Amino acid sequence: MTPQAESVIDLFRSTGAYLEGHFRLTSGLHSPNYLQCALVLRHPEAAEKLGRQLAAELRRIAAEPIALVVSPALGGLIIGHEVARALGTPFLFTERDAETRKMSLRRGFTIQPGETAVVIEDVITTGGSTLDVIDVLRASGAKVLAAGSIIDRSGGQADVGVPRVALATMQVAAHRPEDCPLCRDGLPVVKPGSRPA
Repeated sequence: MTPQAESVIDLFRSTGAYLEGHFRLTSGLHSPNYLQCALVLRHPEAAEKLGRQLAAELRRIAAEPIALVVSPALGGLIIGHEVARALGTPFLFTERDAETRKMSLRRGFTIQPGETAVVIEDVITTGGSTLDVIDVLRASGAKVLAAGSIIDRSGGQADVGVPRVALATMQVAAHRPEDCPLCRDGLPVVKPGSRPA
């Protein structure tokens, strides 16, 4: 683990954001560990620092200047805003329709054809939400240069079809519910985060 990654994980531990137990992730997978980014990002100085670090990593891998930062609501809002601030770009977010579960731009947000964008999340596990945002951006005519997250839980395996960076990459156990050893042991599952169970 790099010194930067170690400092990010230490920040999660010191703010109580690195949780242990039995959790159902947004992806539907079960895990003994959960990273509750909101507990870190509630501290403005920590959010600003992580945003600056992520912006620097994105500048390094983006093939063109970044014109726009876009995040999925709700988890990506604070870190996306901080990355946009560090890059000096506007920030937009997508929202999921409660019935169709499809991601879209709302609130009068628009994207110009050819506009260059990056997608920012707090934690990536499978890459599903990032892919949903990339689809929205491409359908609007944007050019998606890269994606980034504070934490990559996939061990670097999540493929979102564009270059991707994370401040800390971890290989955290994640199981389908039917294969979950914690379920077999009878431990109750908790659904933390921003979306209802």
